[in-house]
Amino acid sequence: MKTKKIFIIRHGQTDYNLKSIVQGKGIDAPLNENGHAQAQAFYNKYNNEGFEVVYTSTLKRTTESVQAFIDDGLPQIKLAGLDEISWGVYEGVEAGYEDKLFFKDITERWAKGETSLAIDEGESPDEVAQRQHEVIEIIKKHEESKVLICMHGRALRVFLTQLLDLPIAGMDQFGHSNLCLYLLNYTNGKFTLEKENDIRHLEKEVIKER
Repeated sequence: MKTKKIFIIRHGQTDYNLKSIVQGKGIDAPLNENGHAQAQAFYNKYNNEGFEVVYTSTLKRTTESVQAFIDDGLPQIKLAGLDEISWGVYEGVEAGYEDKLFFKDITERWAKGETSLAIDEGESPDEVAQRQHEVIEIIKKHEESKVLICMHGRALRVFLTQLLDLPIAGMDQFGHSNLCLYLLNYTNGKFTLEKENDIRHLEKEVIKER
């Protein structure tokens, strides 16, 4: 069976990232200047890769991260399943001491297996995984052999556990930087990981990220 290559990137930097303000799927922030530079650096490295389609979330920071490919004529499909987790009452809030303790507590509980635990007025990792199922089926069934996906940090971690058939509780093993790359191969019904949190395309730019 022919191998599909799945290139998954996190969006470029926004001012919310820069200021450590929680975004989530309820904050539709654009890229900042640095984020656009990161997007350009990725395009410069991979514009001849031969992508056949790009899947993005419905949020503008993912579209802006791959806009140069879209301008070249690459078909774009927006999928809500790729949206970031909803951080509920914490979205748009700069994390203070107590909030940082909350995030530490909830991520530790998720890591212990409590992945059905939802944030107040937000989502649980299990709920994110459920809406990602449609995306995974699309990737498996469609004929494209080189696919580009642009999504978000926490959602990316959940997504990778599903693609690699791992417990969602283990999602924090997957680090992520702004405009990092994960490269996976899909052959005979199985995904395998080739590159992980790769930011070598950013090295010449000396781009800071969060």
